[in-house]
Amino acid sequence: MKKSIKIFVFAASLFSLTSCEKFLDVNDNPNGPTEQYLILSARLPGALISTVNQETVQINQLAAFWAGYWGTTSEATNQFYKEKTYNGVAIRGTRDGIQIWEGTYNTLLYYQLIKEQAQKESAPFYSGIAKIMQGWHFLHLVDIYNNVPFDEALNRTQYLQPKYEDGKIVYEKSVQLITEGINEIKAAAADQNPGKADIIFGGDKQLWAKFGNTLKLRALIRQSEANNDAYITTEIDKIKQEGTGFLGLGENVATKPGYINSKGKMNPFWETNYRGVNASATNHVSLRPTQHIINIYSVLKDPRLAGLYTSIDGAFKGVIFGNPVVDEQYAAKKTSAFKGPNENNGKATGLFKSFDQASILMGSFESLFLQAEAANRGWISGSDQTFYEQGIAESFKYMEVNAGLFAAYNEQATVKLSSAPADQRIKRIIEQKWLALNSISSLEAWSDYRRLGFPEIPNSLLAPSPDARPLRLMYPESERQTNAAEAGKQGNDEVTVGKIWWNK
Repeated sequence: MKKSIKIFVFAASLFSLTSCEKFLDVNDNPNGPTEQYLILSARLPGALISTVNQETVQINQLAAFWAGYWGTTSEATNQFYKEKTYNGVAIRGTRDGIQIWEGTYNTLLYYQLIKEQAQKESAPFYSGIAKIMQGWHFLHLVDIYNNVPFDEALNRTQYLQPKYEDGKIVYEKSVQLITEGINEIKAAAADQNPGKADIIFGGDKQLWAKFGNTLKLRALIRQSEANNDAYITTEIDKIKQEGTGFLGLGENVATKPGYINSKGKMNPFWETNYRGVNASATNHVSLRPTQHIINIYSVLKDPRLAGLYTSIDGAFKGVIFGNPVVDEQYAAKKTSAFKGPNENNGKATGLFKSFDQASILMGSFESLFLQAEAANRGWISGSDQTFYEQGIAESFKYMEVNAGLFAAYNEQATVKLSSAPADQRIKRIIEQKWLALNSISSLEAWSDYRRLGFPEIPNSLLAPSPDARPLRLMYPESERQTNAAEAGKQGNDEVTVGKIWWNK
């Protein structure tokens, strides 16, 4: 693991809170010193931005294809080919692959330095944040790769070839990390508050506790089909005893660190998928919504549709994921592009609001849909219908939909939760969650599909077989080269064959 554990993100620790341009320069000096002493308030923002950037761009992009949200135009049939074909070998490549593993462990090491320094300096608020965010990343690693190194992963000198641990165990250890983080933050004295250095919650203890609890609830929901009921009950009880609750109305996990209208300094989701400084981003030209998701929005008479995509002669037209045929009807000019202010009289739209829009790590809507499912399963108190309706309303709010349209939308028999049979209520919750997470937190939507098998998502036309679906990523080439013995012990890691432990 020598290569995959090298620390490329420490340049982020050189960010200055007083200089916007320097603050956003995440790749400024990857070969800079790795142990230079910096104050915690300089290190924390860089780590949080590293997390947000990976989540909103790299991970979100891959999962948006596999969750049924995105496809490409006819002109772009050769783009994103490895994603369309589920080519695990290409995805794991060191040069042209998707380096989720490497980027995640880099960021985990960065949080490890923050945690170790905070423990030396008796700064529990900082170490608490670091633990919660390490829990976030380890859970994601399992969701994407299954078994991964945990205990030996972050000791940079002692373990050059760290042992892998079972994904289920890593999940349990990650949840424990988050619990410890919540407790440390709550115990921190007032003069230990990170304030502006905490670019997510500004040092709000309650919001960090709610976020930690919501992240744990996500982890528990993920294993709902894995015959792990005793563990789930125990952890739910711990959340109840802690007492802070979960993220609710208006409580988004988001950061707006000071994006500016300059190349490489804008909101990364905006710049990657909508607009550069002077022109449309390549992805805005090549990417399109799938016809499937447009059909779902249309059947439900969903007002979010018009705020998400441009219309073509008064109608919305998507593409077919993995379509290998250069077909004129799926050309860029004949299909609906992502809608942004340039196509909306300068006004913010569902996904694209401005170059300095906040980056969403977890939306309030996701939290509410998690609570709706948990309530339906009898894990927590409250009405699944109330949480469900609040989740839709929060999605409407984020996607710039007039709140006055909610009542009529929700009264439809195809939407209203009470109209669904008892054994279909979770399926309806997941459908609305899928619509709310569209292009925002795509990994969560893909994970729900792997966990439950719905909502129904058409397969790629370039899938290796009609029944082959992406279930995971293969261990990266860098890991196979430097930690082959451990990686080789983990069994079949083929994209369409190997499973994540909770995927039963």
